Amino acid sequence: MADPGGRLTLWMIECFVGIAETRSISGAARRVGASVSAVSQQLSKLEAGLGTVLVDRAARPLALTPAGETFLRRAQTILDEAALARSDLLGTDLSHLTRVRLGMIEDFDADVTPRLLTDMADALRTCQFLLETGPTHRLLAGLGDRALDMVVAADTAAPAEGLEIHPLLVEPFVAVVPLADGVPLATDAGALRALPFLQYTQRHHMGRQIAAHLARQDFVLSPRFEMDSYHAILSMVAEGAGWSILTPLGLLRAHRFESRVGVVRLPVAPFGRALSLWARRGALGDMPADTAARLRVILADLIVRPARVRIPWLGAAMAVLGQDGGPIPV
Repeated sequence: MADPGGRLTLWMIECFVGIAETRSISGAARRVGASVSAVSQQLSKLEAGLGTVLVDRAARPLALTPAGETFLRRAQTILDEAALARSDLLGTDLSHLTRVRLGMIEDFDADVTPRLLTDMADALRTCQFLLETGPTHRLLAGLGDRALDMVVAADTAAPAEGLEIHPLLVEPFVAVVPLADGVPLATDAGALRALPFLQYTQRHHMGRQIAAHLARQDFVLSPRFEMDSYHAILSMVAEGAGWSILTPLGLLRAHRFESRVGVVRLPVAPFGRALSLWARRGALGDMPADTAARLRVILADLIVRPARVRIPWLGAAMAVLGQDGGPIPV
């Protein structure tokens, strides 16, 4: 029987949606930043208020009951409407925000992310920032299941329904090769084919993008090594173990190898990747646009200008992007 005095709260609903989408109470607790016991208590209160069982706690992983499946659709709508209401009230005033969950690609964790968080902390002094770094596919999944509020990730073919996307940066892929007496050991297709290829892992979006482009260009290689670390790849290139395809951002991230490797144009048609800031549309008012504007300044200062100095022939192929997706002067 329903608790006649029971009241449903957004906190209860957020905990329930977290449980439904992670299929565990501990997973929901990590998402909402609370203890396992607190989340379990909120679920119990919600079930008492509705007068029905929503979650089969005996199942492993946890499963929703038929009533839970029905309520989940309503619960997600309630949270979406609450986010829109918060956005309408916030407008340009973000001073009441208490927590922002930000996801950043690992490429930025050495320089860009610390600078961004410092800038945001100065502007939002009462706000708690929860940071997660990782590959694009994991960050976008976190945004999709509401574990993250904003993410900076590579553009993909993933559906963007319900999301706002703020362009940030475009950069080309380049060939990174060993040096011989300070000169790149190989610069053309034939010479590069004769060297072992060190492939960036296809478990990540960037690795799949590289492999797909090489296949389209009929430049198929048989990599002996496949790795997910810029440092490991560039260390092996510096030691003469082979060559690889990365981005200037990857080279800058592992900057201690910059002077020990050569950077040359690709032996196939040029291609690149774009990075953007993604957020659920309207959920954070003007914060995503404001954050993107901050990031463009930081990227110009820490990434684009140094990359153009290091690799002068990059030119406009590496650029900061405005909101319309076009390059802006740096």
